[in-house]
Amino acid sequence: MVATFKEIMRFSEHLSKQITTNANRVKHFGDRWATLLGETIESKISRVNNQQQHKILFVANTGWYLYNFRLPLAKFLKLQGIDVVLVSPWDSYVEKLQAEGFRWIKLQLNRRSVNPLLELFTVVHLTSIYLQEKPSVVHHFTIKCVLYGTFAAQLCNVRAVVNSIEGLGYIFSSQERKAKVLQLLIKPFYKLALTAKRVRVVLLNLDDLRTLRELKLVEVDRTILIKSSGIDLKRFSPCSNQLDVPLATASAPIVVFASRLTTEKGVSEYVEAARILKDRGVNATFQIVGAPDPGNPSSISQSTLENWRNQEIVDLLGHVDDIENLIAPSMVVVLPSHGGEGVPRILLEAAAMGKPLVATDVPGCRDVIEHGKNGFLVPVKDAAQLADAIEVLLENPELCQTMGTVGRKKVLREFDVQEVIRKTVGVYELMGVRNLTPVPMTVSHRS
Repeated sequence: MVATFKEIMRFSEHLSKQITTNANRVKHFGDRWATLLGETIESKISRVNNQQQHKILFVANTGWYLYNFRLPLAKFLKLQGIDVVLVSPWDSYVEKLQAEGFRWIKLQLNRRSVNPLLELFTVVHLTSIYLQEKPSVVHHFTIKCVLYGTFAAQLCNVRAVVNSIEGLGYIFSSQERKAKVLQLLIKPFYKLALTAKRVRVVLLNLDDLRTLRELKLVEVDRTILIKSSGIDLKRFSPCSNQLDVPLATASAPIVVFASRLTTEKGVSEYVEAARILKDRGVNATFQIVGAPDPGNPSSISQSTLENWRNQEIVDLLGHVDDIENLIAPSMVVVLPSHGGEGVPRILLEAAAMGKPLVATDVPGCRDVIEHGKNGFLVPVKDAAQLADAIEVLLENPELCQTMGTVGRKKVLREFDVQEVIRKTVGVYELMGVRNLTPVPMTVSHRS
């Protein structure tokens, strides 16, 4: 039977209504499943994100270093949801790190050791830590941690390694024959650690950057300059009355040396300079703030300290946590380093507080001091010239204030801890730790 045109039209309309109705049902059914499926996917993504939270390990040779130099960075990363784990040998600062809410892992490392078996054990221990922790990034500080940690990270296939060189030390700074021989021996290990795959190198001063490039121990495109670990400019600021009270009114102006008591820090030259100035009749108090470093072969002995104490040339104040309280009343801050520095923190702290500086003309020190503008640079191991520079400042309170103002401005421009954190976070982002926000607040490393 042949269908009429009207019948075909009625059938078409009916079919269209059925298709539309069923399509709406399918759409409704699909929407419900899409919602359920979407919720399931979102929950799965959330779980995966939680499981894949970025973890960064900070590895150093002392808890003291991590607490005093890297706690602001660790705090910032923690605020961003990063799992920050601190790795170091035990010392009294570990409890302070844990009190800040950080997990700490003990590292078996002897700073003084040159025993191959002990050094190999450190590499094995680091390897076991990395295998267990499975970090996104490992950030090594101090040279043994850089060398051994990089090797361990390569064995464990850690995907990103940051090596911070905190000064090149005696081997690269000294002109002595022993240092030159040691340099030849250690250069291949430096090259392996600093040019390995998935490694970025952070240097603290321009001289070290030039030296390592000239020696071809780093890859230029994987090397970053971040000047110092940064200074908390709120904590280290000029005292409210510092510029109102003339420094010349003090009965005995104070000169401060503050550092670990090792030969390389130039403490012996400082004591000799104090003796020279006392012999000249200069009325000043010479303070030494700091303690011997038992883990360092060149640590000043207790017998030497007793000898200095008995001579009554300098005041030995020992270790002090709140160094700003001793910088504040001082007139001059001194560091006659022999070299190998990154960027000396005491010089930054003193400059931030508006104090003139006297230091030696070595890498790191000359990154902070512009000779004749915010302080003086003198030759290494020259106590006489050190004494002369200190005396010039003691006799010119107005010059001290002028230099202090210049120094404060320099630290504001170049060494703010917030800027250091921003640049370091940039390194992590280059290596895969994404979506870290700009520094939102001041993160002080000590209350």
